[in-house]
Amino acid sequence: MQTDVACARLRELILDGAYPPGSRLTELEAAAVLDMSRTPVREALRALAADGLVRPTGRGVVVVALESGDLDDAYQVRAALEALTAETLAIRHREGHVAPSAMAGLRELAVTTAEATAEGRLAEAVGLNRRFHRRVAELAGNAIALQTLERIWDQIHVSTLRSLAPPARSVHVSDQHERLLDAISDGRSDDAGRIAREHVLDTRDTTVTRLNTRDIP
Repeated sequence: MQTDVACARLRELILDGAYPPGSRLTELEAAAVLDMSRTPVREALRALAADGLVRPTGRGVVVVALESGDLDDAYQVRAALEALTAETLAIRHREGHVAPSAMAGLRELAVTTAEATAEGRLAEAVGLNRRFHRRVAELAGNAIALQTLERIWDQIHVSTLRSLAPPARSVHVSDQHERLLDAISDGRSDDAGRIAREHVLDTRDTTVTRLNTRDIP
C-alpha cells in the first residue's frame, strides 16, 4: 500500500536527520521527494503526526522534538516497558518457549553492537542497539509493548539526534547488555527486569547531560 510505503520512507528520512526537529515539510515537497501522488503522502503525514513525530502547521507539518520534561517521561515509560519485555523473555526462556538459536542470535547481535560501538561506528551502533532491544521485545511476545516501544524509540531518537557523539561509556553499555543476556539465559526474570531498567535510565542520564552541555553557549 502506497500510504505505508510513504510513511516508512518519511519516517526513515526523519530518523536519519534529513528533516531535523523544527523542519517544515509540505505535502507537495514530500510528494516530490518520494515521487508519489499527494494522497498517500497526506495519509502518511497524518500517521506520523499520530505517532508524535510531526505536528500539523499550515499546509504541512513540522518535525517535533520532545521538551525536556516530556523526554524524561518518554525514558521512564521506555524503562518500564523494556524491563517488562526483558522479564517476560527470561520467564519464557526458563519455561522452554524460546529456541536456543534465537538466544544465540540475540547474543551475536550484542557482540556486533559492542564491536561497532568500540570502533566508533556511531550511526551503525545506534541502529544495532535498537535492533538488539527490539529483538528482546519481539522474543518476549508482547505485541502491544513492542508497538509502544517502537513509537517511543522513534520520539527519543529524533529528540536526541544532536546529542550523538562517540559514546563515553561503551564498555559499560556492552557490560549491561551482557549482564542482561546472562539474566535472561538463566531465567532470572527479576534481575533481567532490573538490569533493563537501569540500562535505559543510564542512557537517559548520559543523553540529558550531553544535551545540556551542548545548550551551553
